Amino acid sequence: MKRRFLLSAVCMVLMLAAVYAGGSGEEDSAPVASEGFVYDGTGPITDIDGQVLTELAQNSLYTTVDMREAEIVKKVQEGANVTIDWTLVDPTSYADAVSPMLASGVDIPDIVLLPNLDQDQTYIMSGMFEPLDEHFDDMPNYSAWLEANPDIRASLTASDGHIYYMPTINVPYNYQPVVMYNMKWLSDAGLEVPKTLDELTEVLRYFKSHDMNGNGEADEIPLSIMDDFLPYMFAPAFGLTFLDGQVEQGSGFMVNDEGEVVYAQATDEYRQYLEYLHGLYEEGLLEVEYTTLTRDQIIERFAQDRTGVTCDWSYQSSMTYSPQLPYYDGTEATGVVLQPPLSGPHEGYYIGRNPMGMVYGISSDSDKIQLAARYLDYAWGDANQEMYVWGIEGVSYVVNEDGSKSFTEKAQTDSNWLQALGINPAQVIPARQSVPATDVLVAKWHADMDKVIEPYVKAPWPFIYATEEESMITSMYMVDIQTYVDEMAVSFITGTTPLDEFDSYLEALDRMNLPQILEIKKAQYSRYQEALGE
Repeated sequence: MKRRFLLSAVCMVLMLAAVYAGGSGEEDSAPVASEGFVYDGTGPITDIDGQVLTELAQNSLYTTVDMREAEIVKKVQEGANVTIDWTLVDPTSYADAVSPMLASGVDIPDIVLLPNLDQDQTYIMSGMFEPLDEHFDDMPNYSAWLEANPDIRASLTASDGHIYYMPTINVPYNYQPVVMYNMKWLSDAGLEVPKTLDELTEVLRYFKSHDMNGNGEADEIPLSIMDDFLPYMFAPAFGLTFLDGQVEQGSGFMVNDEGEVVYAQATDEYRQYLEYLHGLYEEGLLEVEYTTLTRDQIIERFAQDRTGVTCDWSYQSSMTYSPQLPYYDGTEATGVVLQPPLSGPHEGYYIGRNPMGMVYGISSDSDKIQLAARYLDYAWGDANQEMYVWGIEGVSYVVNEDGSKSFTEKAQTDSNWLQALGINPAQVIPARQSVPATDVLVAKWHADMDKVIEPYVKAPWPFIYATEEESMITSMYMVDIQTYVDEMAVSFITGTTPLDEFDSYLEALDRMNLPQILEIKKAQYSRYQEALGE
């Protein structure tokens, strides 16, 4: 519904193109700093006191937290020597609230957290946001970071060659969705951690046919997995990458081992994937309720010691699932532990997360573009990024004798207090996630296993901007294609539709204009490679 709502606003935005096209094209109306003042990437960004920037962004998901009052957020403003005049919106309704605000084109703040990644370039083509690359002389931190991260620079490069936004950054190769095993069940069964699909099948059969929890009842559920995580756990074993880490981008397109852009769910490998899952379903190793299973239900099953295998975000391993087990003592041997991926016809790997989370832009109608560019750049600096991750020394973290950092006990035990401090303020400041800060929150065995798994994680299909024509064609066909593919996946897995009809399924996709969409994706990937310099 949110996408349809946004599309209804798109026409309004495009009508504003004549007003905004090309940016303001004017110098800021007020001086940014005194003559001779040089901004070098560290604070302050100006020596003129009393400078104010307006910003539209999200408030905290914690209803008791107001990001305007967060100490970390205030310190960024103090270091920059500017004040932010905030318009903060509830994050649960942000897209619905902000899209019409931007569509109106009236009183757009200097800095805006966009309601989406603007993949179809609606806002870019309207001229609503300033090309940041034209201000890189005032953005030394950001421009240097982009040079060091060419893949993200390529993703951020619009079809006109400019870079309009500054992103928040997710951790792409650590703490991703992984398969996890009840290690006590494996030990009690005398079984090793499975390395292949065949070995997994044998483990699941053993768990299903034995009283693993010792309660005298046949209540064991060998595999508890939510539908969304089936592709994470099984598809790579067939050389398939369904997911790209961004809901807006859509799923299914990938580059195969031969370097060809394909739609994963229209390949022979996909048929093999469905055959394997259908086999699990027929044996009762993939339960009937898999399409409706929730994380809360899986948590309850671990608490009852009734399940042996799952696949979920890595964070859940020691932070959620392991503590539910009645015998968990904090050790790897008694936990629900993440493990390397499963191999099948293809050597196993895990699908990483797209590094781009949200994006910030500077209004081209602002009379403080240079000041806003410096502020975002200062906020992007490494010292501030460290503060977003760890907070304030002596308050939320301490520096150990070896130079490493550790969260204080209060920071580790009082999430509300830590959020009120402004930790990871990505909804108001472009922040980058940190692996070390996550390592200290999880169990040591969990952090150690994350590093074992890291080499197995592959980058997903990249975020790529679409042209106006590409967006129109994709929006016309892709929703129906994805709906059909999702419905048929369940039908094939459960046996409602026999896999003998897979060719008919492929023919239906052709009739739904998948070949036309595939040509668009090939053209987009070529643009991405060109921007990447390949």
